[in-house]
Amino acid sequence: MSKELLDALCNMQEKEAVDLARKLVEADEDPQNILNACKEAMEIVGKHFEKGDYFLPELVLAGEMLKQISEIIKPKLTGDVEKEHLGKVIIGTVQGDIHDIGKDIVVFMLEVNGFEVLDLGIDVPPRNFVQAITDSQAAVVGLSGFLTLAFDGMKGTIEAISSAGLRDKVKIMIGGGQIDDEVLKHTGADAYGRDAVEAVHLAREWIVG
Repeated sequence: MSKELLDALCNMQEKEAVDLARKLVEADEDPQNILNACKEAMEIVGKHFEKGDYFLPELVLAGEMLKQISEIIKPKLTGDVEKEHLGKVIIGTVQGDIHDIGKDIVVFMLEVNGFEVLDLGIDVPPRNFVQAITDSQAAVVGLSGFLTLAFDGMKGTIEAISSAGLRDKVKIMIGGGQIDDEVLKHTGADAYGRDAVEAVHLAREWIVG
């Protein structure tokens, strides 16, 4: 069934994808499996976009499908989540990249796990991250990007945070696309998350201890 969901998402079959997600929830499927299918599908959609097979309308539709599915599975994920905010996390897709699929999954998972998330959106210039850190006093920053060109955007953002004298006040995680140790070193971030669950783990480790 998760394979059917994956195919529906990749083929831009909105009604089919949402209906399948609802059936999976009703059948008590592990919501994490549904999220994993969404993540895999969005990676495929992103590759189609990079190759020129899909365009902005497909990205927008993919994001809309994800939001609908997120609302369906949210009750299954919240459980007895502590209502008190554990801390603030700033997140955004760096300048030059308009992908928000992976970012939205991370935002969703952080929120249901008790974090207050300040989502700056997509194509966010470094100065906006600097301003958000200054205004919110958040301890964790997440930089998202799917395209390889986003790696330089992440590096530039971290350099701007350092130039503003704020680097020692925040922990920075990066994620999206093919992030590895080399990209981590290139950007100067503290860690990278392979998925939304790991992003939550990092935020909890850095804020809660």
